[in-house]
Amino acid sequence: MRFFTPPRRPEESLLWSRDIRFVNRLAQLMPGGRLLELESGTCLIAPATELTEARAIEVARDAKAPEYGLVQVDASIAESDRYLVALASAVQQSGIAERVGMGQSVEVAHRKVLDLFFHLHHSVVFQPIVDLQTGHVHEWECLFRPDMPRLPGSIAQLVEMAIATNRAVEFDEFIVARILDRISVLDEARPAPADRRRRYAINFTPASLLSPGFSVAAFAEAVASHGLTRRQITIECTEQMNIPDASGLAKHVKEMRRLGFGFAVDDAGAGYASFTLIAALRPSIIKIDREIIRGIGDKRGDAKQALVEAFVSFGRRIGAELVAEGIETRRELMMLRSLGVTYGQGYLLGKPSPEPAAPRPLASLLPGGSMAAHAHDHEEARKKRVGASARVAKIGAGA
Repeated sequence: MRFFTPPRRPEESLLWSRDIRFVNRLAQLMPGGRLLELESGTCLIAPATELTEARAIEVARDAKAPEYGLVQVDASIAESDRYLVALASAVQQSGIAERVGMGQSVEVAHRKVLDLFFHLHHSVVFQPIVDLQTGHVHEWECLFRPDMPRLPGSIAQLVEMAIATNRAVEFDEFIVARILDRISVLDEARPAPADRRRRYAINFTPASLLSPGFSVAAFAEAVASHGLTRRQITIECTEQMNIPDASGLAKHVKEMRRLGFGFAVDDAGAGYASFTLIAALRPSIIKIDREIIRGIGDKRGDAKQALVEAFVSFGRRIGAELVAEGIETRRELMMLRSLGVTYGQGYLLGKPSPEPAAPRPLASLLPGGSMAAHAHDHEEARKKRVGASARVAKIGAGA
């Protein structure tokens, strides 16, 4: 039940132009506006009562006939999409969409979102990958969290946009640079011997790894420049595993592993990451897709159990360890342990956090673990009560 009705947001207008001086003059007249400087133009979002056609024409008189597009933001569209739609419409309305190479409105939206993405500050969080037998952390996966108010915040959506606009390399370079910066800061604050340094998994798109401009040696230099060792880093090939040149990627993987990097294939069993592809790449880590893990410990999970058993056998033959993704229940955890899966990742074990944090104690997740912990607490409480009673009796006797 909802007790409060959210206040109605004022209507907004959006203006786009390549003339930055013109847009800046408009912005100065509208304290409530938001100015976004993009790669191929400037965007102004302001209340519709302020950002009007009459106001734009008035300011344009002092400029040299600026070309612009001005539209009203459609509040009936989902908040994550309405500004993209408005921006695409404004670019089309300006009359120069073809001239700036943005004749397709969908591509306009994708490019503008990426332009904005590269100009904002984002965050990195860390999720533990845990040894399912000991409970110790094997490594932390570095998860990039976009901070894009009122725009798509899903990293998967942004990956798709980067691939669709042939900007996967630029996208990965941007993200990886910030992840390495963050890791470097954390490691400086927590100096440790070489054999006790944290290990991290960093995601790349296949499109980036297959780019002619990608260099394993250059990446190794970037890692070293941040004070990290190559053995601390696992390169993880993200979703979108539809790889047109498996042999080309296999050469990169071989060089990565020769230099000391780990290499993980993500979402194994999801469709793209087939046994054939994994065999060609020969990764050090195979990450089993969360859809296979979900419900694997249930009564009807026998088919999934058989598939994981096949992955365990396959991994042993090619020298790869397995990571089960998306573990959320104790039944799943117990079944994966019994099937011989080495590592696990998921909310049951540990949620993503701004800094690497210890996972939940494995003993508390196993059968009897929580009961044992409860019994221990109960016994401690009993001892305290007995001790308190004895002290009271002693005081009474002394009196």
